Amino acid sequence: MLDLRKVTDGFAVAPQIDEGDVQAIADAGYKTIIANRPDGEGGIEQPRMGAIRTAAEAAGLTFVAIPFSGAPTPDILERFGAALAEAPSPVLAYCRTGTRSITAWALTHAGQGAGDDIVDAAAGAGYDLSQLRALL
Repeated sequence: MLDLRKVTDGFAVAPQIDEGDVQAIADAGYKTIIANRPDGEGGIEQPRMGAIRTAAEAAGLTFVAIPFSGAPTPDILERFGAALAEAPSPVLAYCRTGTRSITAWALTHAGQGAGDDIVDAAAGAGYDLSQLRALL
């Protein structure tokens, strides 16, 4: 079941999607999908990025693969920030639960003086990032 969680007008997160969800994502107005979940992390039943990429491109969406496990590294944050800046908006990022994606989004905006706004936007989407407030 597709669970899109709007964070801002230009960004949303979702738990794991599959290729069957892509048309609904396009119909909801999203222009880019960012994949943050590595293939195989969830075993053989996890939908693969290749199939999701194929469906996304067939639907006219941009697909960006930035898979990572654990906390995002500076390189991941740089790539994530570049994708947000360059890819058509609105953007949907997904991982297993959405937490990795929302964390990468929040940390991409760190140091911009909007920590409370970032934590509040994440909370509105159902994610508690209050532990990151000092970094934001």
